[in-house]
Amino acid sequence: MDGVASPSACGRRQRARAATPSLLRRLFALTFLLASALSIAQQPAWKLAYQPAQLVNGSPVLFRVTAPQRLRTLQATWMEHQISFREGKACKCWYAIAGIDLGVKPGKYPLELNGTTGTGGKIQSSRTVTITPGHYPKTSISLPPQFVEPPKETLQRIEQEQEVKKERFAETSAEALWQGGFEAPTATAVSGVFGSARVVNGTQRNQHKGLDFHAATGTPVHATNGGKVLLARSLYYEGNCVAIDHGQGLITIYMHLSEFKVKEGDQVNKGQLIALSGGTGRANGPHLHFAVRWQGAYLDPSKLLKLAPPANP
Repeated sequence: MDGVASPSACGRRQRARAATPSLLRRLFALTFLLASALSIAQQPAWKLAYQPAQLVNGSPVLFRVTAPQRLRTLQATWMEHQISFREGKACKCWYAIAGIDLGVKPGKYPLELNGTTGTGGKIQSSRTVTITPGHYPKTSISLPPQFVEPPKETLQRIEQEQEVKKERFAETSAEALWQGGFEAPTATAVSGVFGSARVVNGTQRNQHKGLDFHAATGTPVHATNGGKVLLARSLYYEGNCVAIDHGQGLITIYMHLSEFKVKEGDQVNKGQLIALSGGTGRANGPHLHFAVRWQGAYLDPSKLLKLAPPANP
């Protein structure tokens, strides 16, 4: 029996040889999975930044997105609003201005990003944006009775003007017309803030949806950014009013003016003289009421003036 392997020993060697390919296959598969996981981890990720750092109901927001690869277009859906981003060459990012209606409840809301690559491919990502409650003060003002409870003979005019505003505000450009940051419409001090709960002639009314500036009659009023004049006419509540379309649903509105310096349909540049201030319409004295509207939501103008978009489109 010397030199002859026992049957049991031969069986063990055969089983070992048979197990070796199976073990190698498992090791190879594990190595492949580890390499794939490492490759995915090293790929660039979507990055989202926004201003202001703390978002509240009633706030505008500047989104900045860095995509994991070169894109041709970038769109987003946020709280049932559609957002079109612009490419910033210098920042190598995509950016857009959006807003949060005063009536939005605090919470977490998904920003659904949808990009088109240079070859026509589609890439997507979802990011969560947190909105906290805004805290707004209460103020009291006195107004002539006819602007609190309008006389019956003015109701038809008011209804017609509501239709005009609805039609004009729906005519905003699909393309962004603004460039860089927004500037204050006058160099005067603020006299009334956005969001304050208004007590008018002793009765609480809706929140104040604009920013009031001290402005004696005849104070120059300038366009806060480039755009097209949607509205330049006298209205019952707003008085002499100018509305400028900045594209993609973003509109700035200037109320209680004494004199127009532009007409409907005009293209205007940032800083261009558009009107002189006054006290027309529902006003308790000369001042400028400056409002910001985005896709139907009124936003805090003071926050819009602090946003810092990329310098180039």
